Amino acid sequence: MKLACASSAFDRALARGDLTQLEFLELSARSAAADGVVLDAGHFPRTDADYLAQLRKVATDLGLDVAALRDDDFLKLDETAMQERLARAAAVGAPLLCVRLDSETAASWGEQLRPLSLAARLAKAANVTLALRNVPGSHAADAQGLRHAAKDADSAWLRFGVESATLDDPVAIAQKLVLLWQEISEDAEAALSRLTGTLLEFRGYLALDAHNGEATSASMATAVQTYRVALAHRLLAALGNDDPTEDLAH
Repeated sequence: MKLACASSAFDRALARGDLTQLEFLELSARSAAADGVVLDAGHFPRTDADYLAQLRKVATDLGLDVAALRDDDFLKLDETAMQERLARAAAVGAPLLCVRLDSETAASWGEQLRPLSLAARLAKAANVTLALRNVPGSHAADAQGLRHAAKDADSAWLRFGVESATLDDPVAIAQKLVLLWQEISEDAEAALSRLTGTLLEFRGYLALDAHNGEATSASMATAVQTYRVALAHRLLAALGNDDPTEDLAH
């Protein structure tokens, strides 16, 4: 499992102008020492080709993967705007576009399936996989809802990017899991204890986020370090050594 910093964790600082998107990349690589980043569609100061190329180049120079692009409004867009967002994800090197369904009270399942099916078709053309999030109150709030959405959309370009803390049965969706979200304020051992069975073998990214958007360089660095230690401990325990410091010392 690899670790990514989500720019949504720094939403307040980015909105105030205290942090730029490029500075977020620098912070993620140098201060937090993460493996990658998840960029939020709302944090792009520009979307022209030159800026997107610069963003991708800076990430590459810093040794970061752009693990995903998050776009909470994606399924509300028209076809042209969807294509533009998918092209943006491809331009910055993001293989995933994280999307969410609207609330159950906002529209019926049939009304939401239409844009989801369209999005999956466009995602296939752009070769960018959709990662559907399990948002509370939405038609995909739980494992059953996620599986229902995947079945009805019927596309290999629709997969899941979930927060296990709010999902009733992570193992049930493990085969289509492409991204995990994790709130940095939660205890790392408690969070990882939910990732039993197949999920312990997940090789994708754990996106570290702060729901209040008020993460700092220090709090994100601490979260990355804490999860690295916790993951290393579990790996070494699985290999038969319950004390990770013993092997690390050699």
